[in-house]
Amino acid sequence: MSSLEELKSIIQTKFGLDPSAIDAHASIREQGLDSLALAELLFEIEDRLHIDLPNDDASIDTLAQLAEWVDRIRAEKAAASV
Repeated sequence: MSSLEELKSIIQTKFGLDPSAIDAHASIREQGLDSLALAELLFEIEDRLHIDLPNDDASIDTLAQLAEWVDRIRAEKAAASV
């Protein structure tokens, strides 16, 4: 499962949104997630995916950007464990 699909699954479970209705390239806020929901989402991602997200998420606006960020963190974590 890709990071994007994992994120959609987390959003479905946490917020009840239909994954097929989520536009990965639309603003996260346009999809009904305010700043508090976004913070909750980031905590849930950390818990479920066993990664630590840095506090520099200001440039993250879309789910696609968030998935790329998660992919980058996962790659860095894998490289560090080698």
